[in-house]
Amino acid sequence: MSKFDDVVAKAADQLKKVGVKADDALLRAIAKSQGPSIYLRDASLVSCGDDVELKRVEDNFIVKKLGVTDEGAIKKALESTCAKFKDVRQKMRVAFYYVLVKELKKESYFA
Repeated sequence: MSKFDDVVAKAADQLKKVGVKADDALLRAIAKSQGPSIYLRDASLVSCGDDVELKRVEDNFIVKKLGVTDEGAIKKALESTCAKFKDVRQKMRVAFYYVLVKELKKESYFA
């Protein structure tokens, strides 16, 4: 199994733990869009307790990559996603972004 496949499998397992059934093609597309950062320990994780990190997710992923600018929708999606992952200590960025994409209904961006 390649490193990429390993990351995707771990993200799928994490999604399963939070009750989300992952679409493998979408999960792979999101992982691929993250580039080599998915292999770096710090860059591959998201912290819901860090406002600076959440602002970075908002600016760099939600606004720049997905094109969502509605502050209300962004806040709601981040809160909902963090709530889903509340029992997960180390939130994988790939899994976290997958849930955000679903929350914001932006799957077509990765089609």
